[in-house]
Amino acid sequence: MRTTFRIMKMAVLALRRNILRSALTTLGIVIGVAAVIAMMEIGQGSSRAVQKTIANMGADNLLIQSGTASSGGVSFGAGSVLTLTPTDAEAIERECPAVACVAPVVRVRTQVIFGNRNWVPVWIYGTTPGFLDVREWQMSEGSMFSERELRNGSNVCVLGQTLVRALFDNRSPLGEEIRIRNATFRVVGVLARKGANMMGIDQDDVVLAPWTTIKYRVAGVSANTANQSAAAAPTGATISTAAPNTLGQLYPTENYQSELYPQPSPTQQADEPQPVRFSNVDQILVRARSTAQIPDAMEEMKHLLRQQHRLADYETDDFNIRDMAEASNALASTAKLMSGLLLCVAAISLLVGGVGIMNIMLVSVTERTREIGLRMAVGARAKDILRQFLGEAIVLCLLGGILGIVFGRAGSFAVRVLAGWPTELSLPAIVAAVVVAVGTGIVFGYYPAWKAAHLDPIEALRYE
Repeated sequence: MRTTFRIMKMAVLALRRNILRSALTTLGIVIGVAAVIAMMEIGQGSSRAVQKTIANMGADNLLIQSGTASSGGVSFGAGSVLTLTPTDAEAIERECPAVACVAPVVRVRTQVIFGNRNWVPVWIYGTTPGFLDVREWQMSEGSMFSERELRNGSNVCVLGQTLVRALFDNRSPLGEEIRIRNATFRVVGVLARKGANMMGIDQDDVVLAPWTTIKYRVAGVSANTANQSAAAAPTGATISTAAPNTLGQLYPTENYQSELYPQPSPTQQADEPQPVRFSNVDQILVRARSTAQIPDAMEEMKHLLRQQHRLADYETDDFNIRDMAEASNALASTAKLMSGLLLCVAAISLLVGGVGIMNIMLVSVTERTREIGLRMAVGARAKDILRQFLGEAIVLCLLGGILGIVFGRAGSFAVRVLAGWPTELSLPAIVAAVVVAVGTGIVFGYYPAWKAAHLDPIEALRYE
């Protein structure tokens, strides 16, 4: 330690002989390290912004669907077996550490009516307030329905921007009432604009309501992707003309089978739907804590759902878990590309600074050849000369690294304030900058130091 301190002290004294040249030599390292720090912070901020954008599109989302039914060798596709329940969603959120939030979903595809206008949204979702956390969706106006309204099955809903434009001409719909099939819903909030997803489908063409309300008052059964309003009889449909059943017709003589109680007409069924209290949901949306934890989340959910559904080891899963692989791959490739570009720029900057260090150190060795000869004549060994000049190169690069960190942080701050670009402090980049600066001094300072250490003392003393 004492030897190192003495070498560094000698290096500082030697560099003070020509302060301007030392400052200009250090400038190359300062610019290189400052560029690295600024670009790393800007790049990391941009990468985080891109990651957040892709996450908003569902990169961290997982979709759990019910299993597949089959008959006579014919498969009916995913979701044809009703196996998922709200209890499954609660268990996932409670017992899976890699899962951030969960939202069960009941889907409906039907007509939404306000006044003399109507619209068939792409999505009508019966869900929970946690849906906004899963999709990282913000509210533009009003608020999401509450857990209390969810438990009570209240007729409240939240609209997407497309519904606001189609039904309300972009005026505020808060407090207005819309009709979904034959149930009236009060609008309590408006979602922020989200735009189209990666497949070009409008994400703002959506209605959110408590799943209990959609399930028991609107759907009653698992939703189809078709327009369910088309299956319902329109208002004013012809009422069945069949004679009502009476007790006198309990045992009719005609060759047909009747029932004790009269059957409601299609209009009566539409006006007074009977709630069907099935506790299943169509799908469960899940958001992992991070993209890297998606495989862990999938494994945890698979193990838990098999326990929840009491499946034996030899039985196949009665559910399907899907991840957004395309979005995740896009995120990974984008981050990799940005990191590679920044690494190339950093390498070029530090290479230029290192060449400057080597150039000046070679000039210094040439100028101080006589000094080197004197030191060797009075007993200095080759390794002492090597340490002296190598120490000077390291001190130059270390000072340049420290100043580069200061200017790099200042540049990053200026970009964030003046240009409004996202930046993020990167402590690993700062540590790496110091290490690289010292490494640059060693690599590019070694040859001039080695050349000085191998000078012939006699020739060095004769040098003019």
